[in-house]
Amino acid sequence: MRGHLFLGFSLQLAFILTVLPANLAGQSVPSEKTQMSLPNLTLSLSSGLENGSQQGTEGQNLSAPRQGMTLEQLQQMALTNNPTLGQAKAGVSAAEGLTRQAGLWPNPTVGYVGEEIRGGFFGGGQQGVFIQQNLILGGKLALDRKARAEEGKQAEAEVEEQKLRVENGVRVAFYEALAAQQMVEIREKLSDLAKDAVETTRQLFNVGQADQPDVLQAQVEADEVDLAVITSEQEKQRAWRVLTAVVGMPELPLTRLLGNLEELPEINSDQMVQTILNTSPAVKIAQLGVTRAGTELTRARREVAPDLSLRAGYMNDLEQLGSVPPKAVGSEGFAEVGVNLRLFNRNQGNIEAARANQKRASFEVQRVSLVLRQLAAPILQSYASSRAVADRYKTRTLPNARQAYQLYLQKYHEGAAAYPQVLIAQRTLFQLETSYIATLENVWINAATLQGLLLTDGLDLPAAPGELDRPVREINMPVTENPGGRQ
Repeated sequence: MRGHLFLGFSLQLAFILTVLPANLAGQSVPSEKTQMSLPNLTLSLSSGLENGSQQGTEGQNLSAPRQGMTLEQLQQMALTNNPTLGQAKAGVSAAEGLTRQAGLWPNPTVGYVGEEIRGGFFGGGQQGVFIQQNLILGGKLALDRKARAEEGKQAEAEVEEQKLRVENGVRVAFYEALAAQQMVEIREKLSDLAKDAVETTRQLFNVGQADQPDVLQAQVEADEVDLAVITSEQEKQRAWRVLTAVVGMPELPLTRLLGNLEELPEINSDQMVQTILNTSPAVKIAQLGVTRAGTELTRARREVAPDLSLRAGYMNDLEQLGSVPPKAVGSEGFAEVGVNLRLFNRNQGNIEAARANQKRASFEVQRVSLVLRQLAAPILQSYASSRAVADRYKTRTLPNARQAYQLYLQKYHEGAAAYPQVLIAQRTLFQLETSYIATLENVWINAATLQGLLLTDGLDLPAAPGELDRPVREINMPVTENPGGRQ
């Protein structure tokens, strides 16, 4: 778009610098209406954006390669530099370690044992060593390992979710920055026209066709547009900082973004809701939570299976036998087997709690689905509204505004329209152009949010193992303005 704008602006300047002085020089008496040549720069956002993939920055040859960054390049950079992905992968490693730990046997115990030890002349007693091992029966260790493995699957789903979060966070920030970049370009062109309008009004004042208030009003409007340019530049800087933060490279210098705001995606509301429900990692995490809760219930019930305690050792018995000459008993071995009888504590409370947790996990799947529907509803509505407004701007409102400006300009040249009418038409056109960009931004943000399964914040902290029982706790919706509401 900027190439078209630059060409039109150059033609405008050439016209003013060559034709206008000659016209003014030939006018000696303002008895008849003097026809001033106003700037004829009709900004066409549509043609500029549609040709965005072929145009360069101002002053570049159209055949030269464009310099800038695409959405795909920024997403690849984010997958390498965003720290939350490393955190999510560390959570998987932690879950694997907990799974391995849960299946390990308890360590044996070794020690010294002594009985009936006495000193003095007689001596005697028993001294030795022993080893003790507890045997966990009933498959309890395998169930512990299985429960932790299900938690590991949830951690893997969290990695998948975080990747979507990062990619979609970059996408949302990209289109916010792209819209801010386009807004700066539009308002810079409006500033150029406003300055030309001031100069034209002064020339009209010099030949008696404008009053001093007209000159002051034109200057006020030019100042207001200059302030809008400054505000847009600051907004562009803010959007770029947000984008580089999500990418994970805040030191990245400000670079031109390559994209087409008008290539809007098509979204079917019903299909999109079903896609979210069928593929959302939040639903998958909740479903894995049901499986894990079932395993924990089975494990609680197995707790009643008794464990064995084995103990064996070697002792040296120094007790003297009644033989002549006296002789000690000598070496002896011993072995013990114990069973923990589950007579009073049969894990009743833990079983009841595990059963309740399983029921809670089942309801969680339903709750997550409903939450996703609830969160998607306003985004779908905002997308549909913004899309309708954008289509109306593109197909009717903006073409009519451009045609009205051209007609007023032509009538002014023919002496059939007053200069203020041209200014009003010009101002209306540019207000519609800026509103159109804001509407396109809303469409893209809402579309990116929906296509990204409602995962939008690429810097949210991933859940650690043991914190995965609230799958949608970190879904943050972007705040968008009303369609066409920005001026």
